[in-house]
Amino acid sequence: MPSDILPLPVPARPCVPVADRHFRRFPPAAGRDEVACICRLIRQLTTEMVQLTGERLGARRDRRRSECHVRQIAMYVCHVQLGIPMSDIGPCFGRDRTTVGHACQVIEDRRDEPAFDEFVAALERLAGSIFNVMKGVRDE
Repeated sequence: MPSDILPLPVPARPCVPVADRHFRRFPPAAGRDEVACICRLIRQLTTEMVQLTGERLGARRDRRRSECHVRQIAMYVCHVQLGIPMSDIGPCFGRDRTTVGHACQVIEDRRDEPAFDEFVAALERLAGSIFNVMKGVRDE
């Protein structure tokens, strides 16, 4: 495990029932450090998944656009899948909560495309699985 990703204390871990896929909000006791760690983890996971799809953009403008898109997907997964409030996600990515709302709307609009929807769904499943393992929930 990388040194900047530490195991979360029990109160900061999301409650992740796999069967109904509803995630409870993070408790108010969850500190910013824990949320920042989760956001970094999801962003890194998103980056790796995008690279696995074979997108290799060379131009500077295209790289910037790709980085922005990765950030938007990571924000979306943090909010929708893990239930982290937008006001907590924003500072972790160096953005405002309204930017997180815009990112969620952009990703939700793109989910009409079947290939993109499959990609985001796979990322959501991975994020859910990671936090199930961290929580100690067994796969059913």
